[in-house]
Formats: sequence, structure tokens, C-alpha cells
Amino acid sequence: MATANDGERRAREDRPDAPGTPTDLPAFAVRLRRMNGEINRLVHGFAGDHGLHATDVQALAAILDADEPMTPGRLREHLGLTSGAVTACVDRLERAGHIRRVRESADRRVVHLYYAADARSAARTYFRPLAEATEAARARFTEDELAVVMRFLTAMGEELSQITPHGR
Repeated sequence: MATANDGERRAREDRPDAPGTPTDLPAFAVRLRRMNGEINRLVHGFAGDHGLHATDVQALAAILDADEPMTPGRLREHLGLTSGAVTACVDRLERAGHIRRVRESADRRVVHLYYAADARSAARTYFRPLAEATEAARARFTEDELAVVMRFLTAMGEELSQITPHGR
């Protein structure tokens, strides 16, 4: 049975900037799930519009965000897929014009994966509303608050990267 306190808590959760908004683990879990769900909705839409799988879009993001040229082996580790699944993913992305494979000149066995310029432009266009929403949300915070948010997101990414899914 819901109580008046439950209703007040839900009202605060719907307005995260309200005084007394909970910052406990369940409140964070709800916000992270909601944000993840919205981003997944956009990713699935992009994948569907471009004849890709959601994993293909994850691969594109990994290639785009890599600090150094991505290789199929590193992509396999990042995505937690088999070699065959990564090969199929890379083949789909290349056929669709999203990436290009470049063989390393010194060692022809080494293949680097690059995001194709035209595909990058298409992705920017598709995800522009996400960028605009991010900018609108950022505008609600001071630079000091944004620095804390960035620290949290960085720490969250680091913690998540240490988790090994069961069975792997």
C-alpha cells in the first residue's frame, strides 16, 4: 500500500533538482536505467534506420572513441564477442560504408578500423538531438557542478569496466 511519503518521494524523484531529492543507491540506479534506456532507444533507432544491429552501433562508438586506431582484436575484447561475431560485425559496417579497414604497412597482418568520414557525418546528423539535449542539460549546471558530474561519469565508467559478466 502506497503511503503519503511514497508519493512525496516519487514527486522529488521526478524533479531531481528539488531540495531533498534522494542520492542513495536506488535513486542513482533508477536515473541510470532511465538514461540508459533513452540512449538505447536512440541507438536502436539509428541501427534500424541504417540496417545495422545494436552491437554494430556499439562497435562504431568504440572505433570513434578509441585513443588509438582500433583493431578487430581490441574490438572483440571491448564488445565481449567471439572472433567470428566481430568479423561479421566489421563486415556489415564496412559493407554499409560506416568503416574502412586499413592494413598496417609495416605488418600487413595488422588491420586498423577507421570510422568513414561520410558515415561520421550521417551519425552526427542523426544524433544531433542527443547533442542538443546534452547541451541543454549542461546549461542547467555551473562549471564546478559539471566537473563533479564528469568525475562521477569517469568513475562510473572505470567501475563498470571492471565487471566481468557471468559466464565469461
